[in-house]
Amino acid sequence: MYKLDLPIDKKEFEANEARRQRELQRQSRIFNAKVRTIGIDLQAVQEQERDRRMREEMERRRHEAFAADMIRNDKIAQLLQKRQEADIRRLNKALNEYRKMHQQPNTRREFDLYDPDYLKKDKPARVSDDDPRCTLSSLQKFEGEDLNNPARKKLQQEQMREWAKQQAEERKKAEEKKRLADLLYDKKQIELDNRAMELQKAEMNCRRAITTAQANYNKALSDEIQNQRDLDRRREEDDKLTEIANHVHGDFLSENPNISTSAFGPHRVIPDRVEGNDSGAIGGDPEDAEVAGG
Repeated sequence: MYKLDLPIDKKEFEANEARRQRELQRQSRIFNAKVRTIGIDLQAVQEQERDRRMREEMERRRHEAFAADMIRNDKIAQLLQKRQEADIRRLNKALNEYRKMHQQPNTRREFDLYDPDYLKKDKPARVSDDDPRCTLSSLQKFEGEDLNNPARKKLQQEQMREWAKQQAEERKKAEEKKRLADLLYDKKQIELDNRAMELQKAEMNCRRAITTAQANYNKALSDEIQNQRDLDRRREEDDKLTEIANHVHGDFLSENPNISTSAFGPHRVIPDRVEGNDSGAIGGDPEDAEVAGG
């Protein structure tokens, strides 16, 4: 016989109970479609997502179509409103022009009753001295009257005004003419001054050139004179040196005996060409010396 009343292990029981609870929780997560994250129908989800996107796209296009239709209707309404306003303005303008051309107040039948210029348009009792309405019984014409006095004064005033205007224009023209003459005079003076300055400058340049040329000529002449003087001085020095050389190397200072020989014979000498007496002259004949000296 099996022993069935064995004592239950508490730890094992708790472990089994915990395992059973986890299994129940797992089953609740798997079989609950709202919270289940694994084991779903991917194709159905994709179709649902595609359907949702298609509905959103259709809704967006529908809203865009309605918006475009609204914008088009607004533009059409604006165009119609502008056209209506333009028509109203054109009709009002045509109406005003028609009233201005064909419905003037002076064309009315009763206009003379409320004409504001009635008294201005009405003729006075007397227009002029030769008015045919002024008869003797009218008591409108008397001797000594001057009805043309205002017109004559007005004409005189107009004449004075014209004279003053003419004088002002003549004075203005004279001033303008004087201004132009002064301007031309100033320009001519400036031109003359510039011409005088140019002539003065040219004269100064000419004088400067003449002075420079004269200085160059004087310098060249001075150089030439100095060169001539140097040449004369060198020539004189050369002559002096030549003369000194001639005297030094001459027959007299060198005591050349040939120059003292007389033409009467070789045994005679010329005393003024001999410095002192040589041995031959001392031992010679005194008569020969006298002859040579004579």
